[in-house]
Amino acid sequence: MKKLVILAAALAAQFALFPAHAADEAKKPTAQQEKMKVCNEKAAGMKGDERKKFMSDCLSAKPAAAAEADAKAPTAQQDKMKACNEKATGKKGDERKKFMSECLSAKPAAADAPTADIKAETKPASSQQDKMKVCNEKASGKKGDERKKFMSECLKG
Repeated sequence: MKKLVILAAALAAQFALFPAHAADEAKKPTAQQEKMKVCNEKAAGMKGDERKKFMSDCLSAKPAAAAEADAKAPTAQQDKMKACNEKATGKKGDERKKFMSECLSAKPAAADAPTADIKAETKPASSQQDKMKVCNEKASGKKGDERKKFMSECLKG
């Protein structure tokens, strides 16, 4: 009987402590709440649209370590944009817009170089038959998959 009383007392003590522990857990702020607190502190003194924009940017921001890593490594698209901007120096208006569109949609330079030469050389051809004739002449000596790939690229130009 003593064992049963001790067991009941132990269980009662555990259940009495459990809700207190659960309440402590419930009081801990979530990660989003912590972020809100930090952003609110940083936004002290801001009002109106300035505060709205800041809070939106702050709350949607990635953690600092991830943001720094992203900021340090430019994407392939960013690299492409930089290269196209440099090439577009001196162009303005519609001319620049057209150039940038073509430049940004182009394949990488290394893969595009042979195709560009083929396109430039086949431009005089006025019809598909003329193109085929020019491409066939240039493809002499090529066989199999190499010829097929060359002809495909040449005829697209």
